[in-house]
Amino acid sequence: MPSVIPDSPRGPVRLLIVGSGGREHALAWKAAQSPRLEQLFVAPGNAGTASPRLGPTAGNVPVSAEDAERLATFALGEKITLVIVGPEAPLAAGLADRLREAGLRVFGPSRAAAQIEASKAFAKGFMDRHHLPTARYAVFADFEAARRHLRTVDYPVVVKASGLAAGKGVLVPGSTREAEAALRQILLDHAFGAAGDEAVVEERLAGPEVSLLAFTDGFTVQPMPPAQDHKRLRDGDQGPNTGGMGAFAPSPLCPPAMAEALARSILQPAVDGLRAEGRPFVGVLYAGLMLTPNGPRVLEFNCRLGDPETQVILPLLESDLLDVAEACVEGRLAEAEIKWKAGAAAGVVLASEGYPGACPAGREIFGLEADPADAVVFHAGTKLVDGRPVTAGGRVLCATGWGSTLKAALQSAYRAAEGVTFDGRQYRRDIGRNATGELP
Repeated sequence: MPSVIPDSPRGPVRLLIVGSGGREHALAWKAAQSPRLEQLFVAPGNAGTASPRLGPTAGNVPVSAEDAERLATFALGEKITLVIVGPEAPLAAGLADRLREAGLRVFGPSRAAAQIEASKAFAKGFMDRHHLPTARYAVFADFEAARRHLRTVDYPVVVKASGLAAGKGVLVPGSTREAEAALRQILLDHAFGAAGDEAVVEERLAGPEVSLLAFTDGFTVQPMPPAQDHKRLRDGDQGPNTGGMGAFAPSPLCPPAMAEALARSILQPAVDGLRAEGRPFVGVLYAGLMLTPNGPRVLEFNCRLGDPETQVILPLLESDLLDVAEACVEGRLAEAEIKWKAGAAAGVVLASEGYPGACPAGREIFGLEADPADAVVFHAGTKLVDGRPVTAGGRVLCATGWGSTLKAALQSAYRAAEGVTFDGRQYRRDIGRNATGELP
């Protein structure tokens, strides 16, 4: 398939964003603010990315995020000059490789580089090889071998499906018996499908968690404001793990000097290590960190922007997102000055009844007409039916607010969240509580 893509940096941008979640709506929202944007497509998108609020140049494309051939054909036909791939699954399947083969400029890592997220077993071995601080661990494909290992460790453990499990493959047992049950669920019951072909038994660390993300062109690393996610479903960090019920940035636990030090000591060596192993990484590298009494430890790496972290980081980006993405794609990130706004942003996820399990779909969403100056409601699991937005997933929306302080940002986010309703709506009412010392 020959390339017909013009190679003209800093000119008008015809942009394709791949994905359908809250992260992709946030990317589209930020990209729409660029004076360089000529045309914006989101494949397959959601009800939010189909909204006229993104401008007359925006629209959805009914192509799956994992249909590499159709995406390449569409991008070439529309003379797309930049592709941003949002989700991890198509990256792990090699979407960026296929698009680059077609001559397209892609912000997102290759399949080989995406293994840093797609395989926890690979990631732990990679961290060992490059001396990155992480928890003790062992990897198993055999249930009986894993069970024998549990009887030899003298520390509490976390049990993880090695592959991609949409943020739900991490089990936190309270006893050896529960750990064995978790291994049985992963390795024998195949609760996470092929993601559970291998299981990682990992030391359970203690301390607060921080997400540190960075733009990279495979050589240079430029960190973003550190964020804090809330994984548990219910207030007080109770209930099952989810893909994320809310977030805020920047995190007071990781002030700018610490973020810069962690970028130098963890993110930069990771990018250098991937390049040295023939896996150059272009896009966003995400480190999930635990700040333990013995120093920061890497819990996981992700090969893309987080969700819901993206929804609270991009509102703080002062620079043009398209300029930054192109600098990464063209290998000139070292020349780019990325500016961030003062203040803070916070996001509250509105989830469907039943989440993180099976959820009903098709419930009409009300209250999306409001357009406050200090907040935006990003769509995730939504679609349009007869022109009306309805629920179409577990995490339906993320109400994001911003302000001069974290408390002000949280107040804006909760005002926006409370104004949107649908049957079965559930959300946490304590996002940011530990950081502010009070409810917003």
